[in-house]
Amino acid sequence: MSRHQFPGLDGASTVFIGWDRPMQTFFVQVLRPHPHLAGEEETVAWHGTAIGELANAREAVTIASRRASLPSDLAIRLETDRLKTLGQSDGEAQLAARRFITR
Repeated sequence: MSRHQFPGLDGASTVFIGWDRPMQTFFVQVLRPHPHLAGEEETVAWHGTAIGELANAREAVTIASRRASLPSDLAIRLETDRLKTLGQSDGEAQLAARRFITR
């Protein structure tokens, strides 16, 4: 799994984007300051939570670019992250989670 963090725009405090190998999806998570808990953040958007939901890096970058300024080479970096995981296989925890998710 990879996870890159960027400062958010337009009310978002943090944007995470990365590759989740066990879920076979790229993901984007957008956080903002929690309105009632000082120093805490809440998730306002989370894409890539289903198996294979975001199949390519460009799609994830397009979503994230609405909430953060991103480097121009980010899609290439994310695809490299994905390629680095091709030889990996699921361990016990990932297999158990997949069985739970796909019921």
